[in-house]
Amino acid sequence: MELTALVLITATLFVWALVSARLQQADLTAPVVFTVVGAAMAWSGIVDGSSPPEAVTPVVEITLVWVLFSDAARLPLQQLRRDVGRYVRLLGVGLPLTIVFGWLLALWFFPHFGLWLALLVGAALAPTDAALGIPVVTNPAVPSRIRQLITVESGLNDGIATPVVMVAIAGAAAAAGLESAAAPGSAAVALLIGAGVGAAIGALGGWLLQLARRHGTAAEDFAGIGVLALSLLAYTAALAVDGNGFVAAFCAGLAFGTYAGQRGPAELVFVEQMGGLVSLLVWLAFGAISIPTMLANFVPLTLVYAVLSLTVVRMLPVALASMGAGLDRKTILFVGWFGPRGLASLVFALLALEALGAVSDEAVGVITATVLLSVLAHGISAAPLAARYGRAAAAAGPEPGGPVPVTPAPARGLSRKHTIVPRFRPKWLRR
Repeated sequence: MELTALVLITATLFVWALVSARLQQADLTAPVVFTVVGAAMAWSGIVDGSSPPEAVTPVVEITLVWVLFSDAARLPLQQLRRDVGRYVRLLGVGLPLTIVFGWLLALWFFPHFGLWLALLVGAALAPTDAALGIPVVTNPAVPSRIRQLITVESGLNDGIATPVVMVAIAGAAAAAGLESAAAPGSAAVALLIGAGVGAAIGALGGWLLQLARRHGTAAEDFAGIGVLALSLLAYTAALAVDGNGFVAAFCAGLAFGTYAGQRGPAELVFVEQMGGLVSLLVWLAFGAISIPTMLANFVPLTLVYAVLSLTVVRMLPVALASMGAGLDRKTILFVGWFGPRGLASLVFALLALEALGAVSDEAVGVITATVLLSVLAHGISAAPLAARYGRAAAAAGPEPGGPVPVTPAPARGLSRKHTIVPRFRPKWLRR
């Protein structure tokens, strides 16, 4: 049975490589396709979704490491100073409010969760995923500053939310009396250790790589592998000294992006490609493991919570954080709506399942339902609403302050933009 599952998974990856451009033109994105394949494998009995295989845990952890590192490293922090006030508002005010609102709503709807599982739900669903809104962040009709705002928020909020999720999982484990459960206080100390270790390794690694390039001692075609190893080094080194490896990966990415120089973004491509591969596997595991868990624990309030999480819980904090930021009502609504929940949320859900087992089943069901609804709702609405908002922005006049370079959104198995695949024609037909 395991060999059959492996054959199907590898075949699905290859088939996706063959037809991905065509499917994406029909809005069948990688998360949708691989989630459906995973759910079908669980439904057919090829994999047992009720007992996650041990091989899933390292894949999920490595995925989060590479996503956190590459998202943080790709952001040109020195170029974001002009709109730093807006970024600080969204990340320093909007994100904490989103976590708190989601936490309180989960406590209200599901009081049996307790403080820690409710916090897990609120924090796991706070990060956004720009990769699921590619038509928004790649549409030139949308003002560049708004596209950059959405991309930067997505690149940083998963790393900021990670410590809260880790503390929530530790608290839930301690409250449930699970063996080897770390107290929330110990988890907080581990976060600080991880941040210090990651920042030091990322800064040193970026500086050494830039120095090696300057002296011609580094082979260009091996640099990407070196950066990939650097991200894992930050993670494993933090674990070796009882620090939090995920926070270490995020802080290492921030430091690497600052010290790696102009070639740094190009050397992240290999990390992003590997992250894209494992993210597809995570979406497949999500369909095979989390969806059966959601269906087994589904109650009507789950769907109500998912709808509110994608609307009020997200949009109200964005509106409050944007007061005085110079954004009009249409822009605030646009930014508030395009906060799709994606890879980070489902990785947090799978980590909770691995650490807490059946204790987290209902909470994971709520996270799963919200991510699924987000994939559908944001996937359907991204292109038409981006075009509509772009027309409204163009009618309002030139972009205030002028355009800015937009950081590419993380692909994670998705195309950065839809492309038309040319049909092959033999030479004798071209005459």
